[in-house]
Amino acid sequence: MATIRLKRVYEEPATDDGLRILVERLWPRGVSKERAAVDLWLKEVAPTAELRKWFNHDPARWTEFKKRYESELAHNQTVVDELRDKCRDATVTFVYAAHDERHNAALALKNWLERDLGSGGR
Repeated sequence: MATIRLKRVYEEPATDDGLRILVERLWPRGVSKERAAVDLWLKEVAPTAELRKWFNHDPARWTEFKKRYESELAHNQTVVDELRDKCRDATVTFVYAAHDERHNAALALKNWLERDLGSGGR
């Protein structure tokens, strides 16, 4: 089974990060491509602009955000399949920009994908 880690893009990359996948729709402000050291940028797996703006990193909206985001993922099969393939038997680090480490799209994506892969995926 895959090992999926999370790391803010502002943290230093490490050799044990494995494949570093940026899971943001927009490139993080103030970070060069060299410093980010991402192997793959999957912007299509990030929440839509509308959902991101609605959520606005409000912890009170976290539960509903996760439901809406999971619905978006369920309707985005091509990119989900690509992500699933990358994560199946490897160490992967989802790189993200949000300040809140407990309420962000990368965490929601990680939890959703781990459940999916644990149930056999597709």
